[in-house]
Amino acid sequence: MEISIELSLYPLAEEKYKDEIWSFISRLKANTGIRVETNGMSTQVFGPYDETLQFVMNEMKLVHQACHSAVFILKIIAADRQRQYA
Repeated sequence: MEISIELSLYPLAEEKYKDEIWSFISRLKANTGIRVETNGMSTQVFGPYDETLQFVMNEMKLVHQACHSAVFILKIIAADRQRQYA
């Protein structure tokens, strides 16, 4: 089963919040087992359901450990929405 995750990260830090966002996106893109697309509003992640969800959750935990205060907004659907409409 495939998954599509759309997420937005809002670090609640006064300084270097953009650095944390770009670091998070870079770590997502480093995983060759998933596809990552970005735009000005969010990041979309596509891949195998279990592996992709676990990977994203692990990366979210790293952000929380580094920032201590960060908000994630996620939308998850059990399908690869990118390939369905390609």
